[in-house]
Amino acid sequence: MFAAINLSIEGLVELVIYLAVVGGILWLLLWLINYVGLPEPFAKVVKIIIMVVGVLILINVLLGFAGHPVVRLR
Repeated sequence: MFAAINLSIEGLVELVIYLAVVGGILWLLLWLINYVGLPEPFAKVVKIIIMVVGVLILINVLLGFAGHPVVRLR
C-alpha cells in the first residue's frame, strides 16, 4: 500500500518548506481578512474559500504520498 512512498531527506525538507510557505500564505490571507474588517457575510465566505483551498492543497500532498496526486506540481 505504501510502497510508492519514496521520499529522500531532500524531498522531505522540500515538502516541509512547501507546506510552511503555503500555510504562511493562507494565514496571512486570513489575517488580512480580519484586519480589513469585511462585513460578516462576505468575510465568512472568503474565509471558507481560503480554508477549502488549504484543505485541497493538503489532500493533494497526502495523495502524493500514495502516488496519485490530484495536481502534479513537477
